Amino acid sequence: MIQNNDEFPQIVGLRYLNHAAVAPWPRRAARAVSAFAEQNVGIGARDYPQWLTVERSLRQRLARLLNAPTSADVALVKNTSEALSFVAFGLDWKSGDRIVISDEEFPSNRVVWEALRPQGVEVIQVSLKGSDPEADLLAACGPRVRLMSISAVQYASGMRLDLQRLGEGCEQRGVLLCIDAIQQLGALPFDVQSNRCAFAMADGHKWMLGPEGLGVFYCRGDLRDRLTLHEYGWHMLEHAGDYDRTDWEPARSARRFECGSPNLLGTMALEASLSLLEEVGMEQVASALAERIDWLRQGLEGLNGIEMLSPAERERRSGILTFRLAGWDNAALFERLKAEQVVCALRGGGIRFSPHFYTEERVIDETLAQLRAIAGH
Repeated sequence: MIQNNDEFPQIVGLRYLNHAAVAPWPRRAARAVSAFAEQNVGIGARDYPQWLTVERSLRQRLARLLNAPTSADVALVKNTSEALSFVAFGLDWKSGDRIVISDEEFPSNRVVWEALRPQGVEVIQVSLKGSDPEADLLAACGPRVRLMSISAVQYASGMRLDLQRLGEGCEQRGVLLCIDAIQQLGALPFDVQSNRCAFAMADGHKWMLGPEGLGVFYCRGDLRDRLTLHEYGWHMLEHAGDYDRTDWEPARSARRFECGSPNLLGTMALEASLSLLEEVGMEQVASALAERIDWLRQGLEGLNGIEMLSPAERERRSGILTFRLAGWDNAALFERLKAEQVVCALRGGGIRFSPHFYTEERVIDETLAQLRAIAGH
């Protein structure tokens, strides 16, 4: 078990199993924000150039986390929905074009595509309930399909898809692959190059352990010019900072998607949080998280009346475990767990647990003990 009590000194009795929603910050993120606030109080923006070095470091950390070819492929965005919108309203659609998604997507990865219906674009929802969901998704990619947008991990069930297989299949069919990576990035290794994706995006406030309001958008270098821009300002210019210049062009890098002043407060926190993930290493993060999911699953399966809603196959597992308990209304069980200081979520017709690599032994043991008592063991 990895112990990080110094980084995550959560209050005694708290059982935090909700990283798939909003994660606690590590202490180093709080220190970085506190120091930034003190600087603003004492000297204002006197040292602004130093703040920008932190922003550059964040871009580099995100590029490494994504295995992007270069940090120029990375834009800092407000959230996943904004990045998805850059793709949806940036591509040149024609009436009759089709988009493939699954029937289990979080609303952000459904609504944005359905908003293209006035342009004559059709959204095809594919069931993931079959024995080979990747084959089913690729089979839906007929000649009129231009893009597949899929979550790396489904938010409700925690099902993990074979992204490399989807990327290869889309490439063979001339279909662009867009990956909503919010439930994988920071929890499991992720590689935009091996996945052959055109676009990928994620918020920082879940598995990356950062604040809300700052996320990442990966856009493959050869596709940046294909996305029509709808937001303009000083920051997205190739010569940003040259305020006297009258001619202009969008930045050649992914900074072209950042129209105005950067979120430096969020930058301080997320850069610090990612430094922790880098120190631990994503392979070790994933291994430790898998241990906790196994432990939770084994404990839950030992209870009478438990119905697991998350996949059992190891290659399908993620950091999410969703279940139902016979004889209990889901909302009532959620409130009961909440009263016992178990922080979780009501998702996908059940209760969703989502630990992280640092989750302590006592959190899992105490949660299982509470469920045993609730189930009448």
